[in-house]
Order: sequence, then structure tokens, then C-alpha cells
Amino acid sequence: MTRGILNTVCFTGAAAAIAVSQVAMAAAGGGMSAAQVVERNVAARGGLQAWRAVNTMTMSGQIDVGGTKPVKLPFVMTMKRPHKSRFELNFDNQIAFQVYDGSQGWKVRPFLGRNVAEPYTPAEAKSAAETADLDGPLVDYAAKGSQVALQGMETIEGHRAYKLLLTTRDQGQRHVWIDASSFLELKVEGDPRRMDGRMHTVAVYYRDYRREGALMMPHLLETQVTGVKQKHQMTIQRVSVNQPADDALFAKPQLPAQPQTAPARVAAR
Repeated sequence: MTRGILNTVCFTGAAAAIAVSQVAMAAAGGGMSAAQVVERNVAARGGLQAWRAVNTMTMSGQIDVGGTKPVKLPFVMTMKRPHKSRFELNFDNQIAFQVYDGSQGWKVRPFLGRNVAEPYTPAEAKSAAETADLDGPLVDYAAKGSQVALQGMETIEGHRAYKLLLTTRDQGQRHVWIDASSFLELKVEGDPRRMDGRMHTVAVYYRDYRREGALMMPHLLETQVTGVKQKHQMTIQRVSVNQPADDALFAKPQLPAQPQTAPARVAAR
């Protein structure tokens, strides 16, 4: 009897604590739940049906490359459902690229003298798997096996924003900040980078939203690394939706064989 009462009290206390936590979180989020914030975000970006209708997307523009004095290089990024991606970078008339076929990835960097298809490192493959969603992690997040939690409100560059914690199926976690007015992404947590022997947090800021057909998309992405003054930008100048993209684009690159250097001859004495 006593044990039953204790169990009931513990259960009631736990339920009350959860309820209080949910009420407090809703109050911190202006009365909205995480699911409601995501629903408004998807609607602001064009709507669920519009994004589901997109099978391929190609974006081109310029991206900053380099350290303290980055240079702007032209790029082309192609994505295809379900999780395929190809990124090409033109450097001094040489095309460097990296591809991901949905499970494996490769990179080719001729400007470093590496004219071979190098496989992704485990960290690169993990990052590609987490970011290869054509429509982003919040669209259809539940169907993708992810969960979203609201962690209150923060101010991002003068904008009030909902702070969301996205947990993927494989337990990867990433914070996303949603503008409380426009309900568009303001900031997304990037993959940490090791520099000077320690890890630095990374954030990507989404700016210059424009309409591309039925979709609303950012055309300027700025990457900031904690402790580093230099910021890197990606400027998207053109977006094409549902253009044909053969699966071979995302497969392991088949490169021409490199010429063999003839062995040096020993001079006869």
C-alpha cells in the first residue's frame, strides 16, 4: 500500500515537473511549441508541398576561399534526392570537386596536385550525411527520424529568434535559430573546426532571402568561426530547380589515367 502511494506520488511529481517545464518553455518561446515554430518556418520558405516537389536543385555563384586574405572563386553545387550532392570549384581554370552519392563521398583537388579521387574521411562522410538534405533538416523532420526541441528565445543580430535544438536519427545535434518575425532561418550551427590545437565553434548566418519560384531561399551565407576575425561568404547568384541531373554526377569520379614517368636511364660507361 505504502509503495503504491509512493509510486503514485513520484509519478504525479514527475508529470507535474514535465508540465511545468513545458509551460516554461512555451512561455520562453512566446507561447509556441517547437513543432509550431517549424511549421511556420516551412510555410515561410514556400510550404511543404512546394519543397516536396523539388527533386533536383543547382546553385551557382562565388565563394570565399583561403585564410586571412580569401579570394572569391566561382562554384556550382548540385543536389538531388534523396541525399546526393556535388560541389565544383573553379580555381585557376582547374575544377576541384567533391561528390556524395548518399552513402559515400570523394574529393578531387587538382590544384594540390592530387588528380585522384580521394575518399571522404569518416568526419567528412558524417557531415555530408547530416547536411545533404536538399530541403534542409527541418522540412519533414519527423519523417527523417529527427526531433526538435525549443530552447527559448535569443537575439541574433538585432532579431528576436527561436532557438531550436535538432537531434537527428543518429543522435547528431545542431542548433537552428528562426526569426520570430519572418520565421526564416537566421543562423545555423556548423561543424566545429580544429584550429591551433583546439576546437572552435562555427556558425552560418543566412541573409538576403529571395523568392525562387515558389521557394524562399537565402542568397548570402556567411560562415563565422569563434576566435577568428575573418568571415567567409558564399554568394548564390543563380538557382535552377528540377533540371535533369544524372546519377553519374554523384558517383565515384572516373579520372583519366595519369601518364607514367619513364625511368631514368643509366649512362653507359
